[in-house]
Amino acid sequence: MVKQKTIKNEISLTGVGLHTGKEVTMTFKPAPINNGFTFVRVDLEGQPIIEADANYVVNTQRGTNLEKLGVKIQTSEHVLAAFVGCDIDNVIIELNAPEPPIMDGSSKFFVEAIEKAGVEEQDAERKVYVVKEVISFTDEASGSEILVMPSDDYQVTTMVDFGTKVLGTQNATLKNISDFKTEIANSRTFSFLHELESLLENGLIKGGDLNNAIVYVDKEISSNTMENLKKAFDKEEISVKPNGILDNLTLHYPNEAARHKLLDVIGDLALIGIRIQGKVIANKPGHFVNTQFAKKLAKIIKIEQRNQVPVYDLNQEPLMDIHKIMAMLPHRPPFLLIDRIIEMSDSHVVGLKNVTMNENFFVGHFPEAPVMPGVLIVEAMAQTGGILVLSTVPDPENYLTYFMKIDNVKFKHKVLPGDTLVFKCDLISPIRRGICHMQANAYANGKLVTEAELMAQIAKKQ
Repeated sequence: MVKQKTIKNEISLTGVGLHTGKEVTMTFKPAPINNGFTFVRVDLEGQPIIEADANYVVNTQRGTNLEKLGVKIQTSEHVLAAFVGCDIDNVIIELNAPEPPIMDGSSKFFVEAIEKAGVEEQDAERKVYVVKEVISFTDEASGSEILVMPSDDYQVTTMVDFGTKVLGTQNATLKNISDFKTEIANSRTFSFLHELESLLENGLIKGGDLNNAIVYVDKEISSNTMENLKKAFDKEEISVKPNGILDNLTLHYPNEAARHKLLDVIGDLALIGIRIQGKVIANKPGHFVNTQFAKKLAKIIKIEQRNQVPVYDLNQEPLMDIHKIMAMLPHRPPFLLIDRIIEMSDSHVVGLKNVTMNENFFVGHFPEAPVMPGVLIVEAMAQTGGILVLSTVPDPENYLTYFMKIDNVKFKHKVLPGDTLVFKCDLISPIRRGICHMQANAYANGKLVTEAELMAQIAKKQ
């Protein structure tokens, strides 16, 4: 079991906001279990909270921007990437402005602050979503694609291609999140000269300078543009290096752009709200495709968690086949409604039924639109639970099982011919005097189809 983590002590950083150009103070504070990452605007009345949640993404121009009830957080991705990269689960991020300080355009200073604050384990298990199949999202307009596939670890690969000679095609891979600090954290944000010109003209980048953004020169610099750059960056002279970037800055890696895109992917996917065990591959990633994918994955995870669909190998050797079941249960066809028992412990049992068109009840329910009767699904769950309670006596063949109570029954989806039903019964309380109180769920096609709270008692045959 991997435990959740937070920071030991609070710590503050100050810097300039990229978009506002104003000084910002950001404070990291320890947070309770299951808090996740939450931003707090301490400069506003009531100190409103904005959770790091993909559903709050409202804009992805020049960063991932969140908004909740009119309260905004801009460029959240670099600080969120730092927390994921430092293996942190819960933290409160206080800000006295709409955006974190840009620092040098990377996550480096945030990682250093986290390490200085210290890391502390918490008394709760970390929630992890294990990817079981390929999940993808494609932005048709840009051709960007991001997918996640099954893997033993959280891995990320990014492939960037901006169609420019100065940058070209680049790839970056992070095979283990523990390498984030040394391989990814200091990779800085970047821009192309044509983008920078537009941003400067519209007053959208007031806190940038040549130390917190790599500028790729993808066009001829006019004298007018050169003067605007000197003024914007408060430099007497600006020139272009042989590798096509503006001066006063040296690349940390030849593929620093791809590494920074990888950093962005990690920060944006933190908005899913749960750790991922899977390999992410992002082709031409950007904040829009990243956050759309985060929304899609978060929705899939929420549905699966709500249904709580267990996964079993249905091809494995059963714990009990139909012959062993009939040796224990008094039921016989057509009223024997389970085919196998595939798992059992002192507190739970899992059974299986293959539903076919040959079932006796489909003759009348309904011949033109066959649907398995809900009451028979409940009966099948009860028979599965009967196996559990009868396994507590040495001579189950001498006992019968009777219903005492059925509560909170819900039928969520139809069960049709061809479906494989999996029944899982968990004890709500220990079996006493032959009375079994259990929560029973039935699953088919990766969905919870029926649930009920059952109480039954075994009694010796007269």
